[in-house]
Amino acid sequence: MTDLVIRALDERDAPLFDTLADPLNAREAHRLTRHRPDWKRVALRDGEVVARAAWWGGPDDTEPLTVNWFDVAEGEEEAGAELLRTAPWQVELEMNLPGSWREDPALRAAAQTRFTAVRDAGYALLVERFLYRWTPECGLPERPGRLVFRPEPDDEVFRDALRRIHSDTLDAHALKAIEEGGLDQAAQEELDFFHWCPSPREWWQLAHTPQGDPVGIHIPAHNPAGPCVGFIGVLPDRRGHGYAYDLLAECTHFLVERGAEFVSAATDQGNVPMAVNFAKAGYPVVRERLNFHLGRTTG
Repeated sequence: MTDLVIRALDERDAPLFDTLADPLNAREAHRLTRHRPDWKRVALRDGEVVARAAWWGGPDDTEPLTVNWFDVAEGEEEAGAELLRTAPWQVELEMNLPGSWREDPALRAAAQTRFTAVRDAGYALLVERFLYRWTPECGLPERPGRLVFRPEPDDEVFRDALRRIHSDTLDAHALKAIEEGGLDQAAQEELDFFHWCPSPREWWQLAHTPQGDPVGIHIPAHNPAGPCVGFIGVLPDRRGHGYAYDLLAECTHFLVERGAEFVSAATDQGNVPMAVNFAKAGYPVVRERLNFHLGRTTG
């Protein structure tokens, strides 16, 4: 086998990235994503692309936040691993897959090739997630009318709510943050993400009962790809009443009333209660996402 050549791309040779086969239809998954040419890298053998990766960040970010496009040709797992290992940015990796990838033998084989390369590069699976996309054809979810929503300008109020919400959470990223730095880190990471989003700070909302008792928070947002459900969280002592659905319905209406023609969302597959609420609110699963982090492989 001939030697492997790994190289970064630029504006002139960016089309080289598109020469590798795309069995998992990643191009469709990323049609709204803007990737910088200089954050793309390819591995070549005999001048042919056998692995590729694109790193992604917001328009004002000076360093990428994640690898969100990774492909490798069958039999070239080590080339894909080397492409990731030698990159100047060692960040979380996410892989978007068709929802049918487990049932389709060809899709499953293509996914497994990529999983092998990712594991060989030192990544471990953190969580599998459902990706949703609401459109007007889905119909607006009914507002139950049980809660009162209002903005709150004080970040400390949201920090306190996030600490309480994450004290009993199923979210894998929050659990990882808690393991690393406690509830303060988990809350801060959420706040940092909300502030990073280009949507107005004034959109963040608290939810209360008509009697004024706090119930939770919802964050309607825009990420660089468009409108999304930024966060839905019910305080632990208010769970068991279906309030997450109320928050999700309000978040959806809020974004649509401000011109959203679609709303993206995601939840961990292990968060069954939230997945049920997305289904109830008319959000279809459009793809799945596997998030990998650099760490000890667990299987």
